[in-house]
Order: sequence, then C-alpha cells, then structure tokens
Amino acid sequence: MNVEQIYTKCLAQGAYYIESKGEAVVIDPLRETTPYLERLQEDGAQIKYIFETHFHADFVSGHVDLAKRTGATIVFGPQANPSFTFHSAKDQEVFKVGDLIIKVLHTPGHTMESTCYLLSDKSGKDLAVFTGDTLFIGDVGRPDLAQKAASMTQEDLAGMLYDSLRNKVMTLGDDVVVYPAHGAGSACGKNMSSETSCTIGKQKRTNYALRADMTKAEFVKELTDGLMPPPQYFGMNVSMNKTGYTPIDEVMVRGTKALSLEVFSDLMNQEEVLVLDTRNASLFSEGFVPGSIFIGLEGQFAPWVGALIPTDNQKLILITEPGKEEETVQRLARVGYDQVLGCLKGGFPSWLAADKGYETFERLSVSEFTQLDFEKECIIDVRRPGEYEASHLTMSQSLPLDYIKKNSALYPSEKPFILHCAGGYRSVIAASILKKNGIHNVRDLIGGYNALPENSSLKSDFICPSNS
Repeated sequence: MNVEQIYTKCLAQGAYYIESKGEAVVIDPLRETTPYLERLQEDGAQIKYIFETHFHADFVSGHVDLAKRTGATIVFGPQANPSFTFHSAKDQEVFKVGDLIIKVLHTPGHTMESTCYLLSDKSGKDLAVFTGDTLFIGDVGRPDLAQKAASMTQEDLAGMLYDSLRNKVMTLGDDVVVYPAHGAGSACGKNMSSETSCTIGKQKRTNYALRADMTKAEFVKELTDGLMPPPQYFGMNVSMNKTGYTPIDEVMVRGTKALSLEVFSDLMNQEEVLVLDTRNASLFSEGFVPGSIFIGLEGQFAPWVGALIPTDNQKLILITEPGKEEETVQRLARVGYDQVLGCLKGGFPSWLAADKGYETFERLSVSEFTQLDFEKECIIDVRRPGEYEASHLTMSQSLPLDYIKKNSALYPSEKPFILHCAGGYRSVIAASILKKNGIHNVRDLIGGYNALPENSSLKSDFICPSNS
C-alpha cells in the first residue's frame, strides 16, 4: 500500500495518490497531470478513480485532463452535477482499490456536495480520512463559498457543517489520520495550522470547531464571524471545475511562446493585455517595464494573481527570470489564468538592451527606515486586517493589499509615502499596482515588518499624517 500526500506550498494544497496491488486513485489532483502519470509508471499501476471532495474554488483541479489521459472514472459525492461524464457516489458507497476500501461520507456544509473519503484496509480497519475542505488541521471549511440557492444562507451551511462533522467525522476512531485539502495560507479557512496531517483524536482535543461542549449556535457564530470576502477568482475556478476547461498542454504551448521585442511591445499597447512581471522583488524594483504588474514567483504567487488580476479571460504577457517561463504559465493555469499569450524573449535584459524606457522605485533598508522623521512620514501597512490588529507600527495606516483597487483613492497622490508588509513581497506588489495607476511617490521597506526589532522604538505612539 502506498499513500502519498502531494503538497503544493504556494497554493497550500494537498492532493493524494493511493496505490494498492497495481490499482491507484488520486484525490483532488492539481491541474498538471504529469506528477500522477509518473507515479503510475513508477508503480506499474493503473489509475481506477479520481475522487473529488467538492468543486474547488481556489484552484483548477486536474480531474478532467487526468481522466482523458488515463480512462479513470471521476467520482463526486451526492448533489454534484458537473457538465462532463462522472460517477455520482451515494453516501456510504464503497469503492475497492487493490486491497483497500474507500467509503463515501457525504459531509455538506462547506459546499452542498462536499464529501470525505474514508480509507480502510481489507480487514475493515479505518486508516485515514481525506476531508477536503470539510475539516482542516486546526480549522474547518468556510461556509460562504458554495453556489447555493438564494434561500440558503452561510448560517444554514454552517449549521449543516456542524452536523456533518459531529455525525460523520468525529465518530471515527481517534487514531484515524486526517488528510485535508489545504493548510496554512489558504483562503478556504481562517485559522489553519501549518501541519498538513493529524489524527481525529488530536483534532478533537485541539481544533476550536470540534469542541465537545460547543452548541450548534456557538459553532455557527464562531464560523461566520470575521470572514473576509472570498478572492475574486474563486467563482471562475468553481465554474471551470464544474464545466471543464482547455487542456493543460494547449495552455502550456501557447503561454510559453517566446515573443520578440517587437511583438511584445505591440501586445502591451493593446488595452486588453496586461504585462505581468514574475521576477524577484529586488530585481523588479531596480527596473521594470512601465505599466507592468509585479507578482513574484517566490511568494504566494497564484493566490495573489487570483486576488488582484481580473478574471474575465484577462490576456497576459509575461516577463520572467530565465528558465522560469514554463513554471510561471503552469502556476497561472492552476488558478484558471489560461490566456497567457507568451513571454518576452530574453526577459527584461532584452528590454534594457533595446534602450527602452523603464521605471524604478526606492526601497529602504531597516537602517534607513529607522532614521526617518516619522512625524513627517506616512507609513502604510498593506498586510491583512488580522495581521495589523495583532501587531503593527502605531504610526502606520492599514490599507490591505487585498483591497488596493477599492482603496486606491486613500493613497497619497501628491506626497511621498512608505509601504510595508510582513516580509517585503506584498508591498512590492502594491507599489507596482500604484505606479501603474499613476501614483509614483512610493517607497518600500525591505524585509517589511518582520525585519524590524521587536523592541523597536518605532512602536511608540506616532500618528500617521493625514492623506490630505
């Protein structure tokens, strides 16, 4: 028996490959099929089923392409109704894979079709449960992402999730291993652990949502309190996972096409085309194509693309570091951004060599930052509200990157200001967006809030000057 978690850190997503006696299944696969095909070849195995825990919102699953490549059956739990051929599993239905048994546990609440899959050995001993977004390590799935009837509220779904957890999941043995679809960093929950697996017993002791004395009313209130709006791309991904999508091979061929400087320049002058620069933050700040947006591969690339770049078939052309073209296009495709028209041949150095105009912005070291006169400076913190509330520079103003389009008028337009985040990644994204929109008086703190000493005097009671 082989049970493998394939964890993709930038998406905080766990897919699963299970093999027994030459038969295999994959649970919640990523869009690219190669990792699974390679494992099948190594094991000399045939994939039998592709199990989906629900219609994912935060990534495009590989179920459609993988089924076409292998002939495997796509399985969803009750109440799913995708546009492609699939098997609609009933609650408690059993599937055999080699010497293993997989039982369907319909657990509505995160979404109506949400389903967990219970893995047992041939003797019937329960080994593990693959919980999708029903149960995370330290948290449970948020109840506001489902495509639901107008008469059903997030409170209704939260109540259903309470029942699903207590009637289907918490009744499992304490030694059963929990394998969720996501870990810390995913927007599908709000309090996820950095651990990527655990046991039912430990979760019953440590997960706030599984407290034995918790009433349904308390659960619903706690689960729905403080939910941030879901990222804009979630609806697009649900639709693609439900109706199908362009084969990944076609997306890769088109997106990795090398564009000459002339073709690239012509495309960037078209209103419907956006230039996306995925180099690291320091390289970008030293010089970039005017009007380009920075979202670097070294951070949580795909989620920030999905949160900030329009989802209506936005056409993209890319500037990457050498050799990163294929990785960039693949990671964009994971969250449904299929309209990449190609990459600048030779990258940014070719732009410089052609003596094209470029832009920069200033980045301050911690030493330079601490020597400023903060009674005259405006400091803007682009971290999320919860981060700001937990700890922040008292002279700073909170304008989260998540809402930069909505809050664009709140940034100073005539005087300089300084951006910071936790580590220096999100603030550079913000700087690029602001400069694209004509706000150029921006500086950035290298290393962000985490680079400042905990006992820094900057945490005294300064007040950020007015934007007026």
